[in-house]
Amino acid sequence: MPELPEVEHVRSSLESATRGLSVRRVSLKRRDYAHGSRSPRALLSGQTLASFLRRGKQMAIVSDSGAAICLHLGMSGQLTALPPGARPAQADHTHVIWSLAHPDGRPAGRILFRDPRRFGGVWTFPSLDELHTQRWCRLGPDGLEATGADIQARAGSSARAIKAALLDQAVIAGVGNIYADESLFRAGISPFALCRDLETGQFEEIARHIRCVLAEAIEQGGSTIRDYRHTDDQPGAFQHRHRVYGRGGQPCVICGRALDSGSLAQRTTVWCSGCQPGG
Repeated sequence: MPELPEVEHVRSSLESATRGLSVRRVSLKRRDYAHGSRSPRALLSGQTLASFLRRGKQMAIVSDSGAAICLHLGMSGQLTALPPGARPAQADHTHVIWSLAHPDGRPAGRILFRDPRRFGGVWTFPSLDELHTQRWCRLGPDGLEATGADIQARAGSSARAIKAALLDQAVIAGVGNIYADESLFRAGISPFALCRDLETGQFEEIARHIRCVLAEAIEQGGSTIRDYRHTDDQPGAFQHRHRVYGRGGQPCVICGRALDSGSLAQRTTVWCSGCQPGG
């Protein structure tokens, strides 16, 4: 599933390519893919794309009228920005198409939302405030801004393993399996350590490394493992810098010990027993 860096790269790319353009027409191919009002107006038809926001793994497009749509990529969602006349590399499983125009009315291409597994979706809101109060209020602080105090306040008394807590979007928004493994490795903390056993300084280390890892991944365009692609259909590059994720059994980049692999919170987890004692 795309995590914060992948969604942030999609958000910034869409903003660069389409901000200030208007939506001429919206084609909703699957009605069950949109939640809330499914009217063309609610899906931003006839409006200008004014701002592009993100909270955790979710992004939003806000129009000049103040209406907002929340986009969640789910497991396999892909947002592609196509110039006029261009054809997508894969046209199947495309559920929503926004046809765009320049201020002078000239065609400006399309935004396609493709999602083969259909775990993603589009949510419509009459205003950004409604999006915050109805949907984003359930999320914890964004991973790029979260502090150790934030994580400790939400999970510090929990008997859950720290990795399980980091995967909880109500604790911290935007961190999933990839970046939880990578951040805990850099912090030198076992993914199996119980939240209630961690000290304040350890929460601060975890938060610091989460912010650093997410920022580095954004610079590299995110991690492409299976489905994720940029809006121009190119893969990310951060997967080449993973130190533990997907490397079970391979040598640790620090101590050379074979990395351990197991299951935690129903997710494959990779760690180094030498560098992350207690795992």
